[in-house]
Amino acid sequence: MVEHSDDAVGITALLGPTNTGKTHRALERMLEHSTGMIGLPLRLLAREVYDRLTARIGERSVALITGEEKRVPPNPRYWVCTVEAMPLDLTVDFVAIDEIQLSTHPERGHVFTSRLLHARGRKETWFLGSETIELLLLRLVPTAKIRKHPRLSKLRYIEPVTINSLPKRSAVVAFSAPRVYEIGERIRRKHGGAALVLGALSPRTRNAQVALYQSGEVDYLVATDAIGMGLNLDISHVIFADLAKFDGRESRPLEVTELAQIAGRAGRYLNDGKFGLLSPHTALSPQVIQALEQHRFPRERRLSYRNTQLDLSSVDALMASLSAPPPRQELRSILPAEDHLTLTALSQKPRILQLTRERGNTALLWEICQIPDYRQLLFELHVRLLEEIFLQLAGPVGLLDATWIDEQVSRIDQPSAEIETLMAKIAAIRTWNYIAQRKAWLPANLSLGHRARDIEDRLSDALHDALLARFVEQRRALSLPPARHNPSSKSNIKAHPFAALMQLRALSAVPDIDEPDRVGASIDELVDAEHDKFALDVAGRITFRQRLVGQLTAGVDLLHPEVKVRLLPDPGKGALARVQRRLTAFSRDCITQLLLPLRGRNHDELCPAGRGLVYQLEKGLGTVPIEHCQEQLADLTARDRQLLASMGLRFGTTHLYLRRLLTRECLLQRVALASVYFQNTTLAFEQLLDKKSITNANHSASMNLSVAMGFVAQGPVLIRVDAHDRLCNELSGCARHGEFTVPRDLAQRLECDELCIDELLVSLGYARRKSGKYAAKTGHGHARRRPGPSIRPTEPQPECCHSPVEDSASEP
Repeated sequence: MVEHSDDAVGITALLGPTNTGKTHRALERMLEHSTGMIGLPLRLLAREVYDRLTARIGERSVALITGEEKRVPPNPRYWVCTVEAMPLDLTVDFVAIDEIQLSTHPERGHVFTSRLLHARGRKETWFLGSETIELLLLRLVPTAKIRKHPRLSKLRYIEPVTINSLPKRSAVVAFSAPRVYEIGERIRRKHGGAALVLGALSPRTRNAQVALYQSGEVDYLVATDAIGMGLNLDISHVIFADLAKFDGRESRPLEVTELAQIAGRAGRYLNDGKFGLLSPHTALSPQVIQALEQHRFPRERRLSYRNTQLDLSSVDALMASLSAPPPRQELRSILPAEDHLTLTALSQKPRILQLTRERGNTALLWEICQIPDYRQLLFELHVRLLEEIFLQLAGPVGLLDATWIDEQVSRIDQPSAEIETLMAKIAAIRTWNYIAQRKAWLPANLSLGHRARDIEDRLSDALHDALLARFVEQRRALSLPPARHNPSSKSNIKAHPFAALMQLRALSAVPDIDEPDRVGASIDELVDAEHDKFALDVAGRITFRQRLVGQLTAGVDLLHPEVKVRLLPDPGKGALARVQRRLTAFSRDCITQLLLPLRGRNHDELCPAGRGLVYQLEKGLGTVPIEHCQEQLADLTARDRQLLASMGLRFGTTHLYLRRLLTRECLLQRVALASVYFQNTTLAFEQLLDKKSITNANHSASMNLSVAMGFVAQGPVLIRVDAHDRLCNELSGCARHGEFTVPRDLAQRLECDELCIDELLVSLGYARRKSGKYAAKTGHGHARRRPGPSIRPTEPQPECCHSPVEDSASEP
């Protein structure tokens, strides 16, 4: 991402209350560009958006970057990031910043303000947020165009309720972990259970808890204001248990805009939502109720600011540049942030000050100061940890000591059943997940990232179990049908419904897929598996470790199949949704990889006719009949032909096709997609992978089906499109000399039955004479066709049928 002149970049501010579809609209707009990046306020929300995008276009096209997690495929097109973690050196066509009103936040606001002032897409930039920032945004970015949309559903106030009268599908909001636990236990005693969502939860635990609520296993959610930032939940009522929060410095009443952000989570899409208070609170003031219902709030007056042009020549210069005053009156300086306070504390250490003066390590020191204090214990403990990190990195070796890291991490990797202890350990391991992303700090042979993620996963699973044990009555789980017993399993399935998220699960199989006599894989292992751990067969079945886990089914078109999960026993709705997303992402990855030759850099250089031709080729999985694209072909320029040829496109006699999409691997994917979309079960699909043709029994393959698979339905035979093109060229050359004799080895070369040859030639427009020779019918046959320049074959035609046909059996 680089800076551009605002006059050269289309800037849109999409402003409005919650549930107006701002984030959805931004994602749809981003996908209309070749590349894009979106910055989100929470890592939980970033992970949710990442999951949504990968289920749509595959994991190979999307990168995820947060402070503690990086999933970056080789050549991603789209980047999903937390706002702080956005890579500023990337240039992308589209940039969006969500919840831009957080520019007013006293601690994080300066980061959002910096993005507002400097982050630009090459072609388009969107800012999403509340209308409260409208006037300031227009002053600071005068070229921005304001767009507003009404809330999709209504928001209404209800009278205070008690725990006993709490309506179903309610989220009760409190502002401290002890208060959340207290309310959760009260709901368990009265209503049987509740899911918990706190900002300190890991994404893994949060997803499991949300799945518990979303699937209807519990009807109540107890949360902090972590649910206020765009997390999509089926909440009908938001009930405030408290109206004040501790903001890190003091306990203060909630502002009306904060109430609105949280209350707005009630209602989703077109379903109306309600908000209220938990007794003994009496009531909100009429003014506040009116503001929340009508979404009318005071406009912000100034945004938080911190200088981004830092002087790293020395610690003193850095401190001075951090304190530089704002350049405009619309901005206000923030109080020293956590990294600034850490820098101040470390700069008072004589050894650190000496190293920065001697070796110019100010930039390194500042980078270390930005390691977040996830533990939120004593500030001195955090400073002490960062001091040790700096001394090691600034030392002779310039790397962190592997033994020291092992000692630190091993202290965290200790089992516990206490919720508070588990949450503290997760906070501690997040620090090492953050450090693991700094590869230059670590020894080359140290796999800290894998170890830290593994520890966080195990702690997360243990925390989810502990939350279930404490806040969900086991009688609810015991009322469910028991899981099928598997004697080979070394672990017993727990009673509660979401034990499936942590326990080993048996995966179902079909007779023609080898099923090892053991429990398959855990749900989490399957969800987190790399692309190459899955396999797809010609029938559209998805396997993981040779076990059937999913089945492609017909979707809206060839490129968007649906996925049906095939797991035994049933892991529950929440886990099922996670597996569904992963398998859908796998299918999208397969399609993206298959069509990669058509989506290269040359695509943007094509004229509209050329791009239209590529679109048709994508819809046909790499093949399109010439009769379907005559208009585009007529409008192609010489430059377009050159670009299309560089993509590997062949201009055949009857079809356009990409020969590189006729390899066995590509044909397997094409056959799988076509067979499930057209729902044809009569063809011997497996034979299509290794033969140039097969008999089309009872003409069961339609033209669209055969083209999608890379074949041409010609009379009684399905012929691979490249072999069909060579056959047409050969026969056309022979027919130019009048009657001709068909080579005796033609059936052998085409790998078809000799009895099919006569009917095949007739379907191509040739007739058998009494002499036993063939000739083109009048006005028919490829010998009579005179393709113009737009469809001229790229390969020379043979002079007669005795000229050898290029061996199309070889791998393209």
